[in-house]
Amino acid sequence: MSALGVAGIGSIWSGWHGALSGLLGGLVNITAGTAYALLLRLGKPISAAGTLRTMFRAEAVKITLIVLQLWFILTTYADVVHAVFFASFVVTVLVSQTAILIRD
Repeated sequence: MSALGVAGIGSIWSGWHGALSGLLGGLVNITAGTAYALLLRLGKPISAAGTLRTMFRAEAVKITLIVLQLWFILTTYADVVHAVFFASFVVTVLVSQTAILIRD
């Protein structure tokens, strides 16, 4: 939802390219978080050490995906609106971290 909000603001500010940049910026973190969750779900550790190994492996994949996606988008999409792209990325990172800290 936060990526859509930033994309909406980006579309008002920079038109079509601003909206697409906002969506792509949010999508980077969303896909990396999904990969993290899938790897945690697929790993079935039996010990505490196995749990930590699975979590570190999933985090490494998440960071790698983020770096590769940022590189790919910034090198292939020539009309990216950098301010909107990075604002959307940062907002989705902050929202996902805040969601972890909030308890029901």
